[in-house]
Amino acid sequence: MITASVDNRYHDQNPLPRARRRGGLGRTIVGGLFLTMGGVHLGLVAADPQVYGPFADGALFDFVRDGWADIVMTAPAVYGLLLMAGEVALGICLLAGGTAAKVGWVGVIAFHVLLVLFGWWTLAWVAPALAVIVPLAWRDLRAEQSRAGTVPPPVDVRLPG
Repeated sequence: MITASVDNRYHDQNPLPRARRRGGLGRTIVGGLFLTMGGVHLGLVAADPQVYGPFADGALFDFVRDGWADIVMTAPAVYGLLLMAGEVALGICLLAGGTAAKVGWVGVIAFHVLLVLFGWWTLAWVAPALAVIVPLAWRDLRAEQSRAGTVPPPVDVRLPG
Protein backbone atom coordinates (compact mmCIF):
# COMPACT_ATOMS: atom_id res chain seq x y z
CA MET A 1 0.00 0.00 0.00
CA ILE A 2 1.29 3.46 -0.94
CA THR A 3 0.46 6.34 1.37
CA ALA A 4 0.61 10.00 0.40
CA SER A 5 0.46 12.62 3.11
CA VAL A 6 1.77 16.06 3.89
CA ASP A 7 4.85 16.19 6.07
CA ASN A 8 4.80 19.42 8.10
CA ARG A 9 8.59 19.25 8.54
CA TYR A 10 8.90 20.13 4.85
CA HIS A 11 7.70 23.65 5.56
CA ASP A 12 10.36 24.16 8.20
CA GLN A 13 13.13 22.98 5.86
CA ASN A 14 11.88 24.64 2.68
CA PRO A 15 14.52 27.09 1.37
CA LEU A 16 11.91 29.30 -0.36
CA PRO A 17 11.00 32.53 1.42
CA ARG A 18 7.83 32.31 3.50
CA ALA A 19 6.00 34.85 1.31
CA ARG A 20 6.56 32.64 -1.71
CA ARG A 21 5.52 29.43 0.05
CA ARG A 22 2.32 30.96 1.34
CA GLY A 23 1.14 32.58 -1.87
CA GLY A 24 2.17 36.03 -0.61
CA LEU A 25 4.52 36.68 -3.52
CA GLY A 26 1.62 37.78 -5.72
CA ARG A 27 0.30 39.99 -2.94
CA THR A 28 3.76 41.50 -2.54
CA ILE A 29 4.09 42.20 -6.27
CA VAL A 30 0.62 43.76 -6.60
CA GLY A 31 1.14 45.76 -3.39
CA GLY A 32 4.49 46.98 -4.67
CA LEU A 33 2.93 47.90 -8.03
CA PHE A 34 0.28 49.99 -6.29
CA LEU A 35 2.93 51.74 -4.18
CA THR A 36 4.90 52.44 -7.35
CA MET A 37 1.85 53.78 -9.17
CA GLY A 38 1.18 56.05 -6.20
CA GLY A 39 4.66 57.46 -6.79
CA VAL A 40 3.88 57.88 -10.49
CA HIS A 41 0.79 59.93 -9.64
CA LEU A 42 2.85 62.05 -7.26
CA GLY A 43 5.23 62.71 -10.15
CA LEU A 44 2.37 63.59 -12.50
CA VAL A 45 0.91 66.04 -10.00
CA ALA A 46 4.32 67.59 -9.41
CA ALA A 47 5.08 67.89 -13.14
CA ASP A 48 1.71 68.96 -14.59
CA PRO A 49 -1.64 68.12 -12.99
CA GLN A 50 -3.42 69.08 -16.23
CA VAL A 51 -2.17 65.79 -17.68
CA TYR A 52 -5.30 64.20 -16.15
CA GLY A 53 -7.55 66.39 -18.35
CA PRO A 54 -8.31 64.07 -21.28
CA PHE A 55 -8.53 60.86 -19.22
CA ALA A 56 -12.35 60.76 -19.19
CA ASP A 57 -12.88 61.93 -22.78
CA GLY A 58 -13.89 58.41 -23.86
CA ALA A 59 -16.01 57.67 -20.77
CA LEU A 60 -18.93 55.30 -21.24
CA PHE A 61 -21.42 57.59 -19.49
CA ASP A 62 -21.99 61.34 -19.58
CA PHE A 63 -21.99 61.61 -15.79
CA VAL A 64 -18.42 60.26 -15.70
CA ARG A 65 -17.22 62.64 -18.40
CA ASP A 66 -19.06 65.64 -16.88
CA GLY A 67 -18.05 64.78 -13.32
CA TRP A 68 -14.43 64.49 -14.37
CA ALA A 69 -14.50 67.90 -16.08
CA ASP A 70 -16.61 69.68 -13.44
CA ILE A 71 -15.14 68.15 -10.27
CA VAL A 72 -11.74 66.55 -10.82
CA MET A 73 -10.35 69.06 -13.28
CA THR A 74 -11.27 72.04 -11.06
CA ALA A 75 -8.52 70.87 -8.69
CA PRO A 76 -6.53 68.17 -10.52
CA ALA A 77 -3.59 68.35 -8.10
CA VAL A 78 -5.85 67.59 -5.14
CA TYR A 79 -7.57 64.69 -6.89
CA GLY A 80 -4.29 63.38 -8.26
CA LEU A 81 -2.92 63.31 -4.71
CA LEU A 82 -6.10 61.59 -3.48
CA LEU A 83 -5.63 58.96 -6.18
CA MET A 84 -2.03 58.58 -5.07
CA ALA A 85 -3.10 58.21 -1.43
CA GLY A 86 -5.67 55.57 -2.37
CA GLU A 87 -3.17 53.54 -4.37
CA VAL A 88 -0.56 53.78 -1.61
CA ALA A 89 -3.16 52.73 0.98
CA LEU A 90 -4.15 49.68 -1.10
CA GLY A 91 -0.49 48.78 -1.58
CA ILE A 92 0.17 49.02 2.14
CA CYS A 93 -2.90 46.88 2.91
CA LEU A 94 -1.67 44.17 0.56
CA LEU A 95 1.84 44.26 1.96
CA ALA A 96 0.58 44.15 5.55
CA GLY A 97 -1.26 40.86 4.96
CA GLY A 98 -3.97 39.37 7.14
CA THR A 99 -7.26 41.23 7.37
CA ALA A 100 -5.73 44.32 5.76
CA ALA A 101 -4.89 42.23 2.69
CA LYS A 102 -8.57 41.34 2.30
CA VAL A 103 -9.38 45.05 2.18
CA GLY A 104 -6.50 45.56 -0.23
CA TRP A 105 -7.62 42.83 -2.62
CA VAL A 106 -11.22 44.09 -2.66
CA GLY A 107 -9.99 47.64 -3.27
CA VAL A 108 -7.61 46.63 -6.05
CA ILE A 109 -10.28 44.59 -7.84
CA ALA A 110 -12.88 47.37 -7.44
CA PHE A 111 -10.34 49.94 -8.69
CA HIS A 112 -9.82 47.96 -11.88
CA VAL A 113 -13.53 47.30 -12.47
CA LEU A 114 -14.31 51.01 -12.03
CA LEU A 115 -11.62 51.94 -14.55
CA VAL A 116 -13.89 50.57 -17.27
CA LEU A 117 -16.23 53.54 -16.68
CA PHE A 118 -13.58 55.70 -18.37
CA GLY A 119 -13.97 53.92 -21.71
CA TRP A 120 -13.65 50.64 -23.51
CA TRP A 121 -10.01 51.44 -24.19
CA THR A 122 -9.27 50.71 -20.51
CA LEU A 123 -10.06 47.05 -21.13
CA ALA A 124 -6.64 46.73 -22.76
CA TRP A 125 -5.24 47.08 -19.22
CA VAL A 126 -8.15 45.96 -17.05
CA ALA A 127 -8.87 42.56 -18.64
CA PRO A 128 -5.32 41.17 -18.40
CA ALA A 129 -4.80 42.79 -14.99
CA LEU A 130 -7.94 41.18 -13.56
CA ALA A 131 -7.02 37.87 -15.20
CA VAL A 132 -3.92 37.91 -13.00
CA ILE A 133 -5.20 39.76 -9.91
CA VAL A 134 -8.39 37.76 -9.26
CA PRO A 135 -6.63 34.35 -9.15
CA LEU A 136 -3.83 35.83 -7.03
CA ALA A 137 -6.37 37.27 -4.61
CA TRP A 138 -8.29 33.98 -4.48
CA ARG A 139 -5.10 32.00 -3.84
CA ASP A 140 -3.88 34.42 -1.21
CA LEU A 141 -7.19 34.53 0.63
CA ARG A 142 -7.46 30.72 0.56
CA ALA A 143 -3.92 30.44 1.92
CA GLU A 144 -4.83 32.90 4.68
CA GLN A 145 -7.90 30.82 5.57
CA SER A 146 -5.79 27.69 5.59
CA ARG A 147 -3.28 29.25 7.99
CA ALA A 148 -6.16 30.37 10.20
CA GLY A 149 -7.55 26.86 10.22
CA THR A 150 -10.85 27.74 8.54
CA VAL A 151 -10.18 25.58 5.48
CA PRO A 152 -10.26 21.82 5.95
CA PRO A 153 -6.82 20.18 5.72
CA PRO A 154 -6.02 18.01 2.70
CA VAL A 155 -7.27 14.44 2.85
CA ASP A 156 -4.76 11.65 3.44
CA VAL A 157 -4.91 9.60 0.22
CA ARG A 158 -4.15 5.88 0.33
CA LEU A 159 -3.51 4.30 -3.04
CA PRO A 160 -3.80 0.53 -3.52
CA GLY A 161 -0.50 -0.98 -4.33
